[in-house]
Amino acid sequence: MTPVEPNPPFVTSRRGLLLGAVAAVPALSLFGSPAWAGDAPADHDIDDGSSMTEMDHGSTGMGGSDHAGFPTGSVPADRAGIDPTAILRDFDKGKVSTLPGGQTLREWEITAIDREFEIAPGVIFSGWTYNGRIPGPTLWAQEGDALRIHFTNASPHPHTMHFHGVHTAEMDGTPGVGPGNIAPGATFTYEFDAAPFGTHLYHCHTSPLAVHIAKGLYGGFIIEPKAGREPADDEMVMVMNGYNTDGGDNNEFYSVNGLPFHFMDNPVKVKKGALVRIHLINVLEYDPINSFHIHANFFHYYPTGTMLAPSEFTDTVVQAQGQRGMLELRFPYVGRYMFHAHKTEFAELGWMGFFEVTE
Repeated sequence: MTPVEPNPPFVTSRRGLLLGAVAAVPALSLFGSPAWAGDAPADHDIDDGSSMTEMDHGSTGMGGSDHAGFPTGSVPADRAGIDPTAILRDFDKGKVSTLPGGQTLREWEITAIDREFEIAPGVIFSGWTYNGRIPGPTLWAQEGDALRIHFTNASPHPHTMHFHGVHTAEMDGTPGVGPGNIAPGATFTYEFDAAPFGTHLYHCHTSPLAVHIAKGLYGGFIIEPKAGREPADDEMVMVMNGYNTDGGDNNEFYSVNGLPFHFMDNPVKVKKGALVRIHLINVLEYDPINSFHIHANFFHYYPTGTMLAPSEFTDTVVQAQGQRGMLELRFPYVGRYMFHAHKTEFAELGWMGFFEVTE
């Protein structure tokens, strides 16, 4: 397969990026107050000799006061090619019809496409995508529905679609089983019934697996219980991911729904007292765990979303690679409330944002 190559002009290590940011922004701390004021310079030297030049850090600038002193600066969604806010509530229910026996049939057209994204100012990431998105479409079905996913591989690499759930071996998207890898230019239809209900995901399962996932081939797969749940006032999906920009074995950026720092510049807007349901999915590669923490509030947590009763009431949850769960919460007060990975490094490299609560 084609080797993964660094994406010029930005080649650095995660440690180099973080140290560069800290050097430009003294006394940076996730949990303390910044010991400086004002914007940092436009150019920031990296400790491996490379640099990030001509960095347009958005309207507030690097570490602007609107971001509580954190080094931020998301790329505008239309320029980046990824819109995390739109992805939040974009549940794709497919083309719906009814089979002769009365079973609901949902069908989707999914195409693997290579595409470049500007994930941070001046940083171009060569992504492998489902339908041109990172993450791919969030597929939504009801428990027991018949599903048909018509997959076309329009990229130069072999790919599959592997769905977390219950299905036959031939539909598992695993090399060496059934159709296995789908060759460039080929098509295949995955067909199975939606089970079990819960918060799931799909991703490519072609080797080397970490590369195919980390390049962007993943998405949410939500199965609603047949009996339904308490209606949520606001329902959304948050896919936690990372970006390996230098072809190494770690990540230089982290995000939710594909764009570092996006939700710092574009807070998630919710209503006071409304029931908010979040499908939280961890597809982070090259790091063993990820986490979600919310400030000034607690949530009920449903591991994998496969239960109708929560397992705990908490403000922080940890997920390994491929783990996921459902969060439910209400905001009792108006204001801005931060959420982020409770791993300082991840937060300072993009995995952080705000909920903006209004009446």
